[in-house]
Amino acid sequence: MVVIQNPINDVSVNEQNLKDALQQVMTDLGKGKSELLIRIVGKVEIQNLNKTYRDKDQPTNVLSFPSDLPIEIDEMILGDIVICTSIVANEAKLQNKTFEHHLIHMAIHGTLHLLGYDHVEPMDAQKMESLEIKILEKMQINNPYE
Repeated sequence: MVVIQNPINDVSVNEQNLKDALQQVMTDLGKGKSELLIRIVGKVEIQNLNKTYRDKDQPTNVLSFPSDLPIEIDEMILGDIVICTSIVANEAKLQNKTFEHHLIHMAIHGTLHLLGYDHVEPMDAQKMESLEIKILEKMQINNPYE
């Protein structure tokens, strides 16, 4: 189940489309019954989180926070994804993408982080990017890395 929190009331976010897209991704990756929280925030909140948890005092587009429930607690919670829509909108404009497509890409990117994918090492980055491209292609969204 995908839950979206939008405390900044960003009306540019089509919450139902985002929820549906992520639910489909989770189902396709065998995590369809898991819970995922998407939180839409402004630059101040994401910068505070980035500073606190990544020691980077700057805003960013997306952060992922895996669930830290002990394995003994039988809940299927993937974790939380925090997205700064003003940064995503600026990036989309600079990269000649639609806001919605870039937002969905960033949410998928964050979801893959929760599932253990990363892009620190080149081979891992290639694996993660290839999966993102495949998922987005299924949604008829162009390769974001071109």
